[in-house]
Amino acid sequence: MKALIALEDGTIFEGESFTGPGETTGEIVFNTGMTGYQEVLTDPSYKGQIVTMTYPLIGNYGVNQQDMESYAIHVEAFLIKEYHALPSNFRSTGNLADLLKKYNVLGIQGIDTRALTRHIRLGGAMKAVVSTEDLDPRSLIAKAKNSPGLESRDLVREVTCSTPYGWKDDRPAPGTHFSTAGPGAFKVIALDYGLKYNQLRLLAARNCAVQVVPSTASAEDILAMNPDGIFLSNGPGDPATLHGVVETVRNLLGKKPIFGICLGHQLLGLAFGGTTYKLKFGHRGINQPVKDLLTGKIEITSQNHGYCVDLQSLNKDEVELTHINLNDSSLEGMRHKKFPAFSVQYHPENAPGPHDSLYLFDRFIEAMK
Repeated sequence: MKALIALEDGTIFEGESFTGPGETTGEIVFNTGMTGYQEVLTDPSYKGQIVTMTYPLIGNYGVNQQDMESYAIHVEAFLIKEYHALPSNFRSTGNLADLLKKYNVLGIQGIDTRALTRHIRLGGAMKAVVSTEDLDPRSLIAKAKNSPGLESRDLVREVTCSTPYGWKDDRPAPGTHFSTAGPGAFKVIALDYGLKYNQLRLLAARNCAVQVVPSTASAEDILAMNPDGIFLSNGPGDPATLHGVVETVRNLLGKKPIFGICLGHQLLGLAFGGTTYKLKFGHRGINQPVKDLLTGKIEITSQNHGYCVDLQSLNKDEVELTHINLNDSSLEGMRHKKFPAFSVQYHPENAPGPHDSLYLFDRFIEAMK
């Protein structure tokens, strides 16, 4: 089934659908990971985005329930070079096409993904439309230009949990005030801006009882549960639009140890009084080199973000730079000099990606101790 991808700058790419008919819009981005496509698809941080994979062969190891990083697929469409319908892996319980169909997400193959990736690198991430139903290039380009994009949209509200839940027996258990959380010496409240399940697994494995609350939870409600620590998760969209959430984070500073990841890092930066800006094409993949300035060690990291905290906007007397990206020198980690609060821009939960950064969860445990 023929499909067209139209970018807002007028560029057209052609492919074919392996999931049936449909049409959708979003911001088009690329991911450089050779593996981890199921974790990418189920990462809520990709809400509002059309993802293309730079690695050419996708679907060859299938899918399974254990690699679901949330309750659903969140990408708007999935663009690849070549789809493998017959997976070969001992962990596989199904194929990629069926998983995409289950959540009504378009899968498009046969695209020149190298050309598309290079185009995004040169021109930057941009709005796009994918369609098997409208094959008129002029019509599709107009739709791409008129689509909403990511700016000024509160995408966190679309992916956060609707009700609180505890993390128990490797799954969500609806409930509040740690009543349904698994056992643990440390009580951690995780603010869900679009979190990934492996973050909760790693906290639970470190003797934490984890209570997840929606992004709309107030500082008063969070502190009333008397946690030992507060975790700020990843999530989609422009952090500068989340004024109420930033105010909540600001009201939590100094009250309990805080650990933020990705969007949680950006929100913490805004709460510190800094600003954020949009990267040209973002960092998405599992091979980004980052230097830990506290130890001098280099770690290979998993990343997925299109926005960044402006290092120059932070008060150097209060906030210390802890990690830096070795590709473009952008801010990758920080900590407050007075309050027990620290964060990183990347994803240390290794789903997908290397295990180099697991020590950050241990730092969080030490802060709670």
